Amino acid sequence: MTHAYTPGLKVTDKMLITKKRILPLKGEVLVKVGDKVTPDTVVARTNLPGNVEPVNVANILALPPEDVPEHMLKKEGDRVKENEVVAKSRSFFGLFSSECKSKSEGTIESISSITGQVLIRGNPIPVEVKAYLQGEVMEVFPKEGVSVSTWGSFIQGIFGIGGETHGEVKIITKDNIEVLTDNHIDKECEGKVIVGGSLVTSPAIKKAISVGAKGIVVGGFDDKDLREFLGYDLGVAITGSEELGITLVVTEGFGQINMAERTFNLLKSKQGKMACINGATQIRAGVIRPEVVIPFEGDIHKKIETAESENIGLETGTPIRVIREPYFGNLGKVVNLPPALQKLESESSARVLEVEFADKTRAIIPRANVEMLEG
Repeated sequence: MTHAYTPGLKVTDKMLITKKRILPLKGEVLVKVGDKVTPDTVVARTNLPGNVEPVNVANILALPPEDVPEHMLKKEGDRVKENEVVAKSRSFFGLFSSECKSKSEGTIESISSITGQVLIRGNPIPVEVKAYLQGEVMEVFPKEGVSVSTWGSFIQGIFGIGGETHGEVKIITKDNIEVLTDNHIDKECEGKVIVGGSLVTSPAIKKAISVGAKGIVVGGFDDKDLREFLGYDLGVAITGSEELGITLVVTEGFGQINMAERTFNLLKSKQGKMACINGATQIRAGVIRPEVVIPFEGDIHKKIETAESENIGLETGTPIRVIREPYFGNLGKVVNLPPALQKLESESSARVLEVEFADKTRAIIPRANVEMLEG
């Protein structure tokens, strides 16, 4: 039987999930192998170098650059406070003086007799890496970080915004079809990861932020609302660094698209359980997917039976999602896999497949434009 290999989004009730938690620079690891951790456990920390603030001492004191070192009150390596005098000059027989003050707190990094500038390095910026998951430390990478593992349910989305957070799962729509509006949201959503149906409106997201919800998981999101919410066009940048007060995970695509029934039912079965979510997305080389992880309590070393399935790739009947326009986000199933290359509108040739959508319409789509839905 003809088949092709293609990546897919995972939606599974039970799997072993492992996440590496790595510092951006070498630092200190605070946990050891076997330690139990929660999402807020700090597992490693380091300090990033502070920002550099140049001060043009020669210009401020009206000195030639080569005279700057002898007029400095501080030397390289000395600590300085904001608005502290770092250099002084006297003129007209010492009757008048000029002062040069530091613009920020930090350390004198260099004094140049060529440019007349002094560089002040700001205070180190502390960086902490948290466990993100509730689980167990399985491996330690000295001075770099750790890996944390847990058994849990795992759901990948197609798009997201916002970083790592966690909260109890709360279903607030009656099914996977209903639109999540601001009328669904109240104070009981505070601290929760709320789950909707086919679409979340912009007013609903704003209200969720106002009541202190941690995250939203929903089938679709309007691209116009996304632009309004972010205040800019997203482009092809990696998401996940936005500081919007909430994390959004879209499971199906842009527009009003019903959340896959099995995804909704899985989330519904986990209501009241803690979910760890991350909206970081990159749909290019080095793909990053938004995700929902619902950890299980218990021994990480205990074997849990999971449904075994061999990933043999695309074949007739395989459920897929389209990941490129003009059918972006649409769900369907493969009905034909022609083996020969076919010429596309762009005049290039590629292998294609025929897909049948839920409304029984069919389309010919390049195989590279779809992804398999994994169970």
